[in-house]
Amino acid sequence: MIQKLRHLAYFFLEKHRRKTQIAVIGLFVAFGFCLPRPLFDDPTSMVLEANDGALLNARIASDGQWRFPPTDTVPEKYIACLIEFEDQWFYYHPGVDVFALGRAVWQNIKSKGVVSGGSTITMQTIRLARKNKPRNIITKMIEATMAMRLEVTYTKREILQLYASNAPFGGNVVGLEAASWRYFGKSPKQLTWAESALLAVLPNAPAMIHVSRNREALLNKRNRLLERLILRGRLDRVTGDLAKEEPLPEQPLPLPQAAPHLLDRAFKEQIFRTGKHSRVRTTIDENLQKQVNSILQIHHNTLVSNGVHNAAAFVLDIETGNVLVYCGNSPSAGKEHGGDVDIIPSLRSTGSILKPFLYAYAQQEGDICPNSTLVDIPTEIGGYHPENFAETYDGVIPARRALARSLNIPYVRLLNQYGIEKFYHHLKKLGIHSFTKSPDHYGLTLILGGGEGSLWEITNAYASMARTAKHWYAFQNKYAATDWRAPNYIQNKTSNAKPKTQETPSVLTAAASWLALDAMKEVERPDGEGNWELFQSSKTVAWKTGTSFGFRDAWAVGLTPQYAVGVWVGNADGEGRPGLIGVEKAAPILFDIFNALPTRSEWFEQPYDDMMKIEVCRQSGYRATDLCEKDTVWATKAAIKVKSCPYHQIIHLDKTGQVQVTSECEEPQNMVHRPWFVLPPLEEFYYRPRHPNYQPPPQYRANCRTATSKINPMQLIYPKSVTKIYVPIDFDGKPSATIFRVAHRDAEAQIYWHLDNEFVSTTKTFHQIALQPPIGKHRLTLVDANGNRLEQTFEIIAK
Repeated sequence: MIQKLRHLAYFFLEKHRRKTQIAVIGLFVAFGFCLPRPLFDDPTSMVLEANDGALLNARIASDGQWRFPPTDTVPEKYIACLIEFEDQWFYYHPGVDVFALGRAVWQNIKSKGVVSGGSTITMQTIRLARKNKPRNIITKMIEATMAMRLEVTYTKREILQLYASNAPFGGNVVGLEAASWRYFGKSPKQLTWAESALLAVLPNAPAMIHVSRNREALLNKRNRLLERLILRGRLDRVTGDLAKEEPLPEQPLPLPQAAPHLLDRAFKEQIFRTGKHSRVRTTIDENLQKQVNSILQIHHNTLVSNGVHNAAAFVLDIETGNVLVYCGNSPSAGKEHGGDVDIIPSLRSTGSILKPFLYAYAQQEGDICPNSTLVDIPTEIGGYHPENFAETYDGVIPARRALARSLNIPYVRLLNQYGIEKFYHHLKKLGIHSFTKSPDHYGLTLILGGGEGSLWEITNAYASMARTAKHWYAFQNKYAATDWRAPNYIQNKTSNAKPKTQETPSVLTAAASWLALDAMKEVERPDGEGNWELFQSSKTVAWKTGTSFGFRDAWAVGLTPQYAVGVWVGNADGEGRPGLIGVEKAAPILFDIFNALPTRSEWFEQPYDDMMKIEVCRQSGYRATDLCEKDTVWATKAAIKVKSCPYHQIIHLDKTGQVQVTSECEEPQNMVHRPWFVLPPLEEFYYRPRHPNYQPPPQYRANCRTATSKINPMQLIYPKSVTKIYVPIDFDGKPSATIFRVAHRDAEAQIYWHLDNEFVSTTKTFHQIALQPPIGKHRLTLVDANGNRLEQTFEIIAK
C-alpha cells in the first residue's frame, strides 16, 4: 500500500513538475516580499535634543499622537521586563513560538473564548505595523509568516527597537520614549525597575488598564512581573521589594519646554531643507539653557511692572560658532503679550549697537586713531539733527571715550566722514543682511537705529569679530574667511577640517577687531548717570548697549574669548515704554548670564604683529606734530594715514605773554611764539566746562583789530547754517518762539542781536534769545563789542 502511494505521488509530481516549481518559487517570492516598505510609516513627533541627547522640546505628530522618532537603543531593564512578560523564548524562536501558540489554543478552548494570543514580540511588532487587523486564524497565520520574514531581515535587537518605538501606552502616547517622558518625566535609560515593569505591562491592554483608571489592576500586574523577575534571579529580593513599593504615576506629565522657539525654527527649517522633520540633535547646552530661562523669568517678573513683557537671550561659542543658548522669548510672556514670537530672528531697530563696528572700520582705514577726538556739538547735516541721549555736549571727545559713553553726535559725524554707502556695504560683510533698502534710505540714521537688525545676526557679527582677534596668532598671523560665518545649532554640522587661511582679511583686521573689543571693556551708560558700575563682573567682558528711538528696543551684547551673549528686551508688538534703555534693562540680564557661564579669566591676546606704534598729540589723539605734547599708542597699520592734529597751532604773543599780536601791530623780534591747543569757538564753548585745565588762547591786543577780523570768536549754535525752521502756530495765529544761540570765545563778551537789520537785544555771558520772526526769509546779524560780525540767513515755515 505504501509503495503504491509513493508511485502515485511520484507520478503526480512528475506530471505537475513545472507547476510545482512555479508554486514553490511563488511561495518564496511572496515570503520575500511580504513585509511592507517601510514597516512603519506613521508620522512622528519632532524631537529637539540638547548636545548631550537630553530632551529640550517635542512637537506632537500630525495625527495627534505623541510618537517619537525610532531610537537605536532600548534600556536593558525594559528589555528584561518585556521579555519576561511577553515572550520568554524571544531569543530562541524564529519569530513564532509553536509551544506558546499551542498553549494559547488550549487555553482558549477551555475558556470558550480568546484569553491568550500566544503571539511573540516579533508577531506583536507585525500586528502593530498592520494597524491591529481583526483577530482570527487567518490574521494569525499571516502575522506568523510575516514575523518569520521579519526575523530573517532584522536582528533580535532591532526587532525590540521596532516594538519599543511603536507600542501603544494608552491615550495618545505611542512608543517607549514618549511614554517614559509623559509618565515619568525622564529618558528611558533613567527608568527604574518599577517604571520599566510598568511600561512593559501597559501595552498589553492600554485601552482597559491605564495610569488614570483601573490603577489597582495595573499595580498588581506590575508587581506580579517584578515578583517573576525576582524568582528568575534578574532582581535580588531587596531591590524587587523596594520596587514594588514605588507608587504609580499620576496624570501624564507635560514634556520639557526648554527651547520652544528653537523647536519652531528647526521645524520650519528642516522641512525647507530636507522635506522632513524628526529628531534634531542641537548644539544647545541643556543646563545653560535652563539657567538662562530662569534668569529671563526672574527679570520678567520685574519688567512687567513697567509694561515690558518680552525678552530674548542668545549665547554663542566663539570658537565653533555653535549656539549654546536659544531663548527666543520670556518663558512666561503668554500669547496675549506675544510670547510665541521668536525675537532672535525678528528685525528690530538697532539703536546704537552698531557703533563699535564703525569705530573698528574707521581705524582699519586710517580715518582715526583710538583716541582721536571727535566733534560733539549741536549738529545739523542735510536737515538731520541728531541728539545725544542726555542732550548734552562735550565739544570734542576721544573716539574711544565717545564709544564707551555711546554718544550719538560724534558717531553720526564720523559716519558722515567715513561714508554711509561704504559702511552699509561693510555691514553686509559682517553678516547683517537685514538692511534691504538703499544706503540713501537709511542715511546717517543708520548708526543710531535707522535700520533694523536681528539678535541672531548682530550677536554673530560680534562673535565673528572676536573670533578674528582670537585666531590671529592661532593662524600664524593670517585670516580665515570661515571666521565670518552664520551661527550653527545642528550638532556635527560644522567641519573639523583646518580652515584655509589667507594673508588679507575678508572683513575686519585683527588689529581693528582687538581695538574695538578693548574699547568696549569701558562701556558705560550713555548719559553718564546711574549705577552702571554695578554691572561690572569679576570677568572681563567687552560689551555694548543700544536703545532704539521711542524706547522700543533695549539691546546688550557682550564678549569674552569663549562666549558671545546677546540680549534684547522690549515688547513684541513694538510698544515703547519709558525707561526701556539698554543699560538699565538689557545689561543686567547680560551680566547675569555671564556670571552663569563657566568662562576663564584670559583675555584676547593683542595682535602686535598687525599693529604699529604711532606718536599722537596727547590732547587731540591725532598724529603728532612738533607743536604738541606727545603720547605713543598702539594703532592699526593704516594709522599712518590719520591726519595730523588740526588743533595745535603757533600763536604769537607780546613780550608779556598775556595777549596775542600780529606783525601788523608788533615787531617780530618782540613776539613770543608758543604752540597752543586751540578749539573752534563752538567746540570750545562746550569743552571748557568739562575741562577746567583747558586754556583758551589769549585775546588780541586792542590795536590788533585786523587780526580779530580774520578769526571770528563767535560761532552760531542754532541755526548752524542756512536752514528752514519749522515752528507751530500759537493760539494767537503767530508762529511760536524760536531759540537762537551763539557761542563766544570771550566769556564776558557782549553781543548785539539784529534781526533783518533791526536791533533786537544785547546778551552777555549766556548768549541765547527767543525770537518770533514771521513766516518767511530772515537775516540774523550778531556784532560783539570788538566789532566782530556774524550773519546767518534762515526761513521760518509754519507747521
